[in-house]
Amino acid sequence: MKNLLMRLRNVHPLWWQIGLGVVAILLPLPMNDYYRSVLWRTGLYVMLGLSLNIIVGYAGLFQLGHAAFYALGAYTSALLNIHFNVPMLLTLPISVLVAAFFGYLLTRPILHLRGDYLCIVTIAFGEVVRLALVNNIFGITGGANGLSGIARPVLFGLVLREPIYHYYLMLFFLVITIFAMQRLEHSRLGRAWMYVRENEVAAEAMGIDTTRVKLLAFALGSGWAGLAGALYAGKITVISPDLSKFMESVVLFCIVVLGGTGSIPGVFVGALGMVMLPELSRPLKAWRDAWLGVAMVTMMILRPEGLWPSRRVRLEIRGEKEDEAVPVPAAGS
Repeated sequence: MKNLLMRLRNVHPLWWQIGLGVVAILLPLPMNDYYRSVLWRTGLYVMLGLSLNIIVGYAGLFQLGHAAFYALGAYTSALLNIHFNVPMLLTLPISVLVAAFFGYLLTRPILHLRGDYLCIVTIAFGEVVRLALVNNIFGITGGANGLSGIARPVLFGLVLREPIYHYYLMLFFLVITIFAMQRLEHSRLGRAWMYVRENEVAAEAMGIDTTRVKLLAFALGSGWAGLAGALYAGKITVISPDLSKFMESVVLFCIVVLGGTGSIPGVFVGALGMVMLPELSRPLKAWRDAWLGVAMVTMMILRPEGLWPSRRVRLEIRGEKEDEAVPVPAAGS
């Protein structure tokens, strides 16, 4: 298994992208609507996992309230459509901005916190959002019943009703998300996130504005979660405060950690294990909470870096050095 994973990691990324792109386009064609909906849901959680990966995988910050921004994006899109008759596709950028704004508001006063303390605050924020939606304190969220009657997205005059249409809409934004994550990972900002993750004190001593870097990580990750929430509202047309419940945040965290922190392929693997497999196996879905616990304990013992981690994270957790991880031929060989 280990040798197989090593070989897969050594395949050139371009071939992975071409192969996965062809498979993603053709895969839903022979399927019925149920399996297309499963694929759509899995892709949506890949987007959510990639958004959380910015915060947890790249910047190394604990976030266990990420589902709150998912819900904020969905509610923003729904409220704009229901009360102001804004087309669903036009609500997408607004949902991103609203979720990113709340991510900024949450993060700005707590950036001095680290580790468990930061994690507890994010959990509390997620619960505050859920309770605010349940109790309908603004009089517009529908309370525990949520919101219904959300219009379907319309693209070039075509109303997107069929699951396959929503799948390809999700796939379009997923491709954009992957491209953006790759660019961010290899950008100056991405390198700054990794420096902060490895040693925040050293990064600050080298001139990195750690406050700004962490703010950007939370804002970007939260905004992308808001985009996924808006896509969810457009397909389901009914939303409820359950979108922001704590277990949703736990599932997203497990997708990143079990798949491999800081790794785009790892998020795909995590989403397949945490979303698609339980959905395709109904008995397993009923025991998903127990599966989460067993999977986390097993992974922390056998592969603490995840199933498909980034190379840097793997070296950090395994305690290996660069020259130990890559064998160097002996002199004269």
